[in-house]
Amino acid sequence: MSKNIIREKYPDFKSEIADVNGIKIHYVKMEKKKTEEGKHKLIVFLHGFPQFWYMWRDQLTDFGEDYLAVAPDMRGYNLSSKPLEIEKYKMELLVEDMRALVQEHLGYDKFILVGHDWGGIVAFAIANQYPELIEKFIIINAPHPSVFARLLSKNKDQQSSSQYVLFFRSENAEKTLLGNECAMLLNIIKTPDMEFSEDDRLIYIEGFQQPGAITGGLNYYRAAGMNAPSQGEQISDVPNTSMMEPVMINVPTLIIWAESDSALTIHNLEGLDEFITELKVKRIPKASHWVINEQPQVINKLIREFIE
Repeated sequence: MSKNIIREKYPDFKSEIADVNGIKIHYVKMEKKKTEEGKHKLIVFLHGFPQFWYMWRDQLTDFGEDYLAVAPDMRGYNLSSKPLEIEKYKMELLVEDMRALVQEHLGYDKFILVGHDWGGIVAFAIANQYPELIEKFIIINAPHPSVFARLLSKNKDQQSSSQYVLFFRSENAEKTLLGNECAMLLNIIKTPDMEFSEDDRLIYIEGFQQPGAITGGLNYYRAAGMNAPSQGEQISDVPNTSMMEPVMINVPTLIIWAESDSALTIHNLEGLDEFITELKVKRIPKASHWVINEQPQVINKLIREFIE
């Protein structure tokens, strides 16, 4: 059903499969105008939980006019491979999926990277490990790993806001999230400030109900090895930040931050300049974690101003 809806609403989108890193990665791309050289710059958009490529539909439409715009389903999601083992969701594998997609499948040695939520966390790891691949780097409401680890160990506001992680790592999470026609999942991603049609609802439900998809997404949390402590408490799973290898970002970076994010507090902007050498921050007041779908024109404008 969703294929027909997408084909009708977004006729320029192309759905493809890449065999990379021992798995299949599904991605959607748009590249409307051809250049004289025959090759546009590449911009890649990485989603988080419980989203998949479809969250970037407005960005694919906009940037696909003059870029090769690509939005993958990350490992474990929607139409991409969904390994059963939790260890198959370790960060080094998630990074290698995207590096191989860009270099080996798409044939690019330089690209613009945009990440949100878990896609942003993976994007931080890519930019840290492969800075030579990144032309420009954009993060939208995703925590810098070094800053976030410090907040989890010391900041009561972020500890409180991260309690949902304990549920996501639990054995009953899948059943609860998928129950009642994915009602909880839809409530997570929908806000009163976004346009959300019946077509959108159908596309999301079909994506959520792909066999193993929600387990794949939850396995990111389970494989990460970092629990949120009970409010105000220290726990052994929170790493000692002084012992962590800092995640350094040495590429031009834009952080877009919606200030009314209920999961990630504004404290995540504190101390970023310790880890990012070339940093711009744009704050969006009165917008939630899902600002990309609430204010797509604002997001597109901020990205374009930064990369162009």
